[in-house]
Amino acid sequence: MRWIAIVLCFICTTGYGQLKDYTISVKGDTLNGVDKNGKKQGKWVIRYDEVRGEPGYEEEGEFKDDRKEGPWRKFTFQGDLFAIENYRWGFKDGGSQYFNLNGDLMKEESWRAFNPDKVYDTIEVEDVMHPDHYNQVIIKNEGSSIKHGTWKYYDPAAGFITKTEFWLLGKLQDSNNPLGGNAKKAAADSSSSAATKPKVKPKEVLEFEKKNSGKKRIKVRDGSTN
Repeated sequence: MRWIAIVLCFICTTGYGQLKDYTISVKGDTLNGVDKNGKKQGKWVIRYDEVRGEPGYEEEGEFKDDRKEGPWRKFTFQGDLFAIENYRWGFKDGGSQYFNLNGDLMKEESWRAFNPDKVYDTIEVEDVMHPDHYNQVIIKNEGSSIKHGTWKYYDPAAGFITKTEFWLLGKLQDSNNPLGGNAKKAAADSSSSAATKPKVKPKEVLEFEKKNSGKKRIKVRDGSTN
């Protein structure tokens, strides 16, 4: 018993400091740990019972300082995987996948999380006029996550993509143009600028005008009777 107590103490004080509360799984894993400050740490398994007709499920993943971090998996009570979600700072971040009960992919989402410890956050946004080039944009942090990137919807039976959405910082973009209205605005601004910008004469025309400046214009007869 003494050695068992020492091993359990070692497990619960390694990585996250001393845990004041935890459980040991049937496989001997330390689960659902809470540190002395009351924050969730390490591997967790959470059960959600059925509510108002919605089926219950279990999810498993890791907490870091009371926030979800990394991949979290959701299972039915029968053990079927139906969702894989990625988290950062406790919010969805990156890709998430959802499956039907047969294990067929139904939807892929893309999210962008913001660090709740910062008032403002900096993200990279692709330059609409120069693909594969990115600009840093500073935005006010709302302390959550927003839709950002490509969303895909699938026909689970055939495996084909039935719908694709492009999201830029929580705003749905034109499906025919991943950069949507931003690109259109840039194109419109470019056209407007081109319309108001004075035309530049060719070099040959400028040289001709300079060479013949000050000379009287000669009227050339073109055969008309006027």
